[in-house]
Amino acid sequence: MTDSPAPQALSIVFAAGKGTRMLGYAGNKTLLPLIPRVSAYEGDHPLLLEVLKNLPPGPVGIVVHHCAADVERATGDFAVAYIPQATTNGTGGALLAARSFLEAGSPDAAIITMGDVPLIRRETYEKLIRKLDERKLAVLAFEPRDRAQYGMLEMDGERVLRIVEWKYWHAYSPDLQAKLRYCNAGVYAAQRSVLLDYLDRLAGQPHPVRKQQGDRWVTIEEYFLTDLVELMSNDGLPIGWVLAQEEEVTGVDTPEALHAVQMRYQQYIECQ
Repeated sequence: MTDSPAPQALSIVFAAGKGTRMLGYAGNKTLLPLIPRVSAYEGDHPLLLEVLKNLPPGPVGIVVHHCAADVERATGDFAVAYIPQATTNGTGGALLAARSFLEAGSPDAAIITMGDVPLIRRETYEKLIRKLDERKLAVLAFEPRDRAQYGMLEMDGERVLRIVEWKYWHAYSPDLQAKLRYCNAGVYAAQRSVLLDYLDRLAGQPHPVRKQQGDRWVTIEEYFLTDLVELMSNDGLPIGWVLAQEEEVTGVDTPEALHAVQMRYQQYIECQ
């Protein structure tokens, strides 16, 4: 009996952001090192390279904006396409920027992930892809030690209904909060053809967001990838989920998270 072939997917990696909470670092966040040398911010093996290494086989598009040229130089040894995001207008905006890449690609399974989650293993992406045999979209989830301000999966049995952000669920009654068990890791698999069908509707749902730019506050329009889950669910499409360990899906949003990921990667290397 032979092993089943590894599932293929078209992958979109978000690598457009600066990482405003990485104090003292001006580069692209996804180029922070997994192996620190001079300091936590200077070293070898950028986060993004490990993400690319762990993706399933298939075409890969990297969404770029901040320090785009640096991202291209760092990933030059990989066969990837670069997708400019003209304005950093949210994760949904990054996906909308990748419309042409989605339209031109194959196979039908699509992975949407981030360039700052280097510990997600290929086996986890493969589980997401295989979930598409029975679902139109699958969400990577984890059970947190501390819910903090994560978005939570609102579910009906095994079906995901929507992702509820903290600003809403923190006002839920204790009984309703107790039903929210799993957090959204921000990584998805979707049937590419279905994803394309919903891009126009996503583009029609901008959210006004207040952000500080220098010494002033401005309101900009952002698009949320999480809206896709609710849009599809409201249309009766089956949305699934795959569970991962919290450590595996850690994103690098703060210096503390960077240190934790660097330590776990060192442990991973030592176990090889």
